[in-house]
Amino acid sequence: MTITAFVVDDSAVVRKHLTDTLTAGGIDVLGSAADPLFAWPKMAAHWPDVVVLDVEMPRMDGISFLRKIMAERPTPVVMCSTLTEKGCETTMQALAAGAVSFVTKPKLGLREFLSDRSNGLVEAVRAAARANLRALPRSLGAGAAAPAGALLPGGAASAAARPVVHGAMAETTDRVVAIGISTGGVQSIEVVLRQLDRTCPGMVVVQHMPSGFTASFAARLNNALDLEVLEAKDGDRVINGRVLIAPGGKHMQLKRSGAQYVVEVRDGPLINHHRPSVDVLFRSVAQCAGRNAIGVVMTGMGDDGARGLREMREAGAVTAAQDEASCVVFGMPSEAIRLGGARDVVALQGIAGWIRQVAHQPVGVR
Repeated sequence: MTITAFVVDDSAVVRKHLTDTLTAGGIDVLGSAADPLFAWPKMAAHWPDVVVLDVEMPRMDGISFLRKIMAERPTPVVMCSTLTEKGCETTMQALAAGAVSFVTKPKLGLREFLSDRSNGLVEAVRAAARANLRALPRSLGAGAAAPAGALLPGGAASAAARPVVHGAMAETTDRVVAIGISTGGVQSIEVVLRQLDRTCPGMVVVQHMPSGFTASFAARLNNALDLEVLEAKDGDRVINGRVLIAPGGKHMQLKRSGAQYVVEVRDGPLINHHRPSVDVLFRSVAQCAGRNAIGVVMTGMGDDGARGLREMREAGAVTAAQDEASCVVFGMPSEAIRLGGARDVVALQGIAGWIRQVAHQPVGVR
């Protein structure tokens, strides 16, 4: 079935190149417009499967138009933003408001980027067309509790929330939680982290994002949550109440330094088409933490993390994958389940409770 798209961007050159790229990729572009006020009546005449939307435009900005779409006619949206500090922050707002994913336009070499058929736009639109918008979290209010029975049959019920303890603990945790997530992850990971407090084990997270965006992502979560959330730097310690997010464009691995866990942040080739790669992180966790580790694969396109999660489980870690109904894109979790990497299958709202419960079981309980 042919995917249809509509392009909204104030630059005629950008609109042409984006349209050409999508058309060459087998996507039917129904039309384009210079701003949202021109776009809406055109889209209403023949509604697209996916909207490709610029962030900064005259008369109505992309965030306002995104909110209008989500309120009046929910449709998968791929944001197309410039890689600037302001652009990064605005893109984070867009993803939190319901955008499925984004592609970045460089400030320099824009024409070359737009002409490059491997710039990721076609893949992003195809993934967006398969997105389950009903799974996008609509309310991220603090203190949301995991519902009873959120863990699917075959696993244990979620544990009750524990009291908040302020201030990250200085001692090294015996447990390490590793999470891999991609499309739909900005909203979904916040749902999980909001239900955890500073007594939880140290966490290492790979969220597929390009360089420049993970710093804004981490800062936004750090300001919104009780946990300490940081873009990881080489040598950072993994301690209770701290969440280390792999920087875009770098791989992150877990290392053991004496009695402590630390992260190593390095350059390297793309793995499974990604840098950072979930598999790179998970394999290092399997080697360094073994049965002390807890692994979770969440919403995302592709299969990154599926093999690494299996290696973690084989090393004695307790593992889970997000269930299909609560995933925006059920690619990564589906592959993890298929390969036998996931011991449990857990709904989004139950993942935090599952982590709490597993973290308080004796090491080695499987």
